Amino acid sequence: METAIGRAQEGPEEEEEEGEDQDHRFDLATMEQERSQQRAIINIAGLRFETQLATLAQFPETLLGDPDKRMRFFDPLRNEYFFDRNRPSFDGILYFYQSGGRIRRPVNVSIDVFADEMRFYQLGEDALERFREDEGFIREEERPLPEREFQRQLWLIFEYPESSSSARGIAIVSVLVILISIITFCLETLPEFRDERELPAGPPPPNNASRAPAGPGAGGGLSDPFFIIETTCVVWFTFELMVRFFACPSKPQFSKNIMNIIDIVAIIPYFITLGTELAERQSSSNGQQAMSLAILRVIRLVRVFRIFKLSRHSKGLQILGKTLQASMRELGLLIFFLFIGVILFSSAVYFAEADEPESHFSSIPDAFWWAVVTMTTVGYGDMRPVTVGGKIVGSLCAIAGVLTIALPVPVIVSNFNYFYHRETDHDEQVLLKEEEGGSCAGDLKGSPSNSSLSKSVVHLDIVEGMNNGTGSLEKTNLKAKSNVDLRKSLYALCLDSNRETDL
Repeated sequence: METAIGRAQEGPEEEEEEGEDQDHRFDLATMEQERSQQRAIINIAGLRFETQLATLAQFPETLLGDPDKRMRFFDPLRNEYFFDRNRPSFDGILYFYQSGGRIRRPVNVSIDVFADEMRFYQLGEDALERFREDEGFIREEERPLPEREFQRQLWLIFEYPESSSSARGIAIVSVLVILISIITFCLETLPEFRDERELPAGPPPPNNASRAPAGPGAGGGLSDPFFIIETTCVVWFTFELMVRFFACPSKPQFSKNIMNIIDIVAIIPYFITLGTELAERQSSSNGQQAMSLAILRVIRLVRVFRIFKLSRHSKGLQILGKTLQASMRELGLLIFFLFIGVILFSSAVYFAEADEPESHFSSIPDAFWWAVVTMTTVGYGDMRPVTVGGKIVGSLCAIAGVLTIALPVPVIVSNFNYFYHRETDHDEQVLLKEEEGGSCAGDLKGSPSNSSLSKSVVHLDIVEGMNNGTGSLEKTNLKAKSNVDLRKSLYALCLDSNRETDL
């Protein structure tokens, strides 16, 4: 009987507790719903935007999504967040929060300005990468590195000059050797340094005197100073190529790289020249010597490709190469248009000058040279029309050449700007990563910041003194004359958690 009565008494108590729990849960849900429906007013240089706090809270790592970060920009008098930033860009920033992370740059905002705004609002590196991809910037591929530590160090030193000071030193030495090789290649063609066997045949000297050597290095063969300098340069090129081949992470990829192919082509002429010189010493046949000289002239011409080795250490040459590679279609159209123009105008000028005895155009193929020179606006003057009809054709040829060349130029310039901005954007990204630690203070420079808060603390002492009756009225009036100072003082009062402030 007592047990039944006890259960009867406990029943209403449990029901009351369950009712209280449900009411508490309902209150929490209501508060959460009200909090989610709270709206924030954002003032961007005088242009007001209004959105829900729950929309901003989707990305808590950003400037607007983190309450602590955005509180620095809060204006308690106007009950809004104030940012002295680019107004048109904020349409895209707010769309980022409203769409759940999608990025759309406003049409009237440049790429650089919008990227700066994204960094200021701290949207994150992932958003910046997606923005670059949407704008057409290609994500840089990860550079593979060898697994072994020794090979990795060698690969970084010889392949990436920016990796260390020793790598920069190796790059400087390589550039100097390339320049010395190119200068030597040019100087050895001067008449006073050329081999007497390569000098053009002239009238025989008087009294059957023998021709004197053309210079100190003429006819020297393996003892020629230019040959010694060339040998030294080739030794460095071969050493550099072998070290890079030994340390590369992938031998097939290394062999397919165009820059490595240029390195191989740059040193092959030396070994062919060396073999030819040794063969000449063993054979004294004049026919074989003439043939070997002809081969040497062709092979020495290949040495001029060493200038392309500079592109490994020059970003400007790399940008130029990528631009030409991306503009092959436009360059093909340019050559095709020039070919059509050359055929048309060379035929026209030939028939216009056919009856003129002093005409420079003996045939249509002979007029090809004139058409090319005229369409490219060079105009050597070695061939020119003399009749009225020929001059009219020449005028039309020059005008057509200007238009033909000007048509694909904007596309080529656009490709150059694309690769140039991609390289500069990469450099800026590296600098931003280095300054990432101090970027927050730099971004808040033009807005209420920590320095502003420290100044507000000084004003807080004045306002507290006024409330306690200890501050002077003169000081209070002096501070009240500035709306900015008053706003900072009130803001400091709001942040003071030790006192209750009734605004």
